Formats: sequence, structure tokens, C-alpha cells
Amino acid sequence: MTDMPFDDLTRLDDDALLVLYANGDPSAARILTGRLAPIVQAHAWRLLRDRAEAEDVTQEALLRLWRIAPDWRQGEAKVTTWLYRVTANLATDRIRRRRGRTVDLDTIPEPEDDRPGVEDRMQDAARADALHRALQGLPERQRQAVVLRHIEGLANPDIAEIMEIGVEAVESLVARGKRGLAAALTGHREELGYQDDD
Repeated sequence: MTDMPFDDLTRLDDDALLVLYANGDPSAARILTGRLAPIVQAHAWRLLRDRAEAEDVTQEALLRLWRIAPDWRQGEAKVTTWLYRVTANLATDRIRRRRGRTVDLDTIPEPEDDRPGVEDRMQDAARADALHRALQGLPERQRQAVVLRHIEGLANPDIAEIMEIGVEAVESLVARGKRGLAAALTGHREELGYQDDD
């Protein structure tokens, strides 16, 4: 337990907060949960496209973080990198379990969107669904690399650490994944509302 004021705790990095939690400080867990749960859930949702499953994966990933807290070695890995890896593994397990089952795209809830315009929202939804279908057609490692690089916006060295591979392997997976996406989306430009100069 620390006597540090809550405002000062919020300025600490993830590693320090995890160590404080491991030493019995519940405030550190509240801050970390508030900081990390949205990141984990967003990543899980992008991989699974199912809000309930993403929430389950988020809870499981954070539970695993709390369990390893006493053994956490500061400086060896970033907490967020560790969580991305755990989240990806949990999501991959769920995808493998549901493989073989067909999912009706109409049962997948549309992402919440505050932007006006029904046509714009429908076009965006069609594009997102087309991208999701194309992503699902990629091999798992390519899909994970593309999502981490181009959707999550992570740098190649961070992706390499998350996927436990070299940076050159990440670059190769991303390049092959992008080629696969381009091939899957070829011929759909007009129906997705793209003009030739887009």
C-alpha cells in the first residue's frame, strides 16, 4: 500500500502501477483498469467483431494481468505489449473454436457511430464488413500483423515483440497481408462507393 495521493498515482506508468497493485494497492488496479481495459476491448473487438466476446476476452486478459502482477519484472516488457499478446492469443482461441460455424453478418451489431447521414453510415458499414470479410480470409498471422500495424497503429518492433517474431518477419507478414486484402477486395471498388481516383 502506498500513501501517494490518487492524482500522483495517475501519473505513474503502467509498470509502476502494476508493481504497486502487486504490493496491495487497490487504487493502482483501478487506474490500470481504467487505462487499459478500453485498449484491450477495442483490440479484441477488432479481432472478433463480437462485442460480448470482446468483453469476455478483456476480462480474461486483465485477470491474467492481475495474476502475474506479483511476478512482473519491470523493464522486461511493456504492460501494453504483454496485454496485446494475451488478447490476440485469447481471440485466436475463440476464432478457432467458432471456425466451422457460420456467422450471419446480420446478427453482428453495427458499430456505434455518432456521425450524421444514413447513406454515409451504410457505406461505412459496407466497407467495414468488406474489410472484415477480407481480413478473415487471411491466414491468422497475416491478419494479426495487419490489424496491429494498420488498425491499431503499432510500430513494427512492437508488433514483433507481441507476435514473438523478428521485425523482418512482421514486414513480410504485413506486405503479404496487404496483397491478400487487395486481391480479396479487387472488383468491389464500385459497390463500396470508391471512384477510380480514390
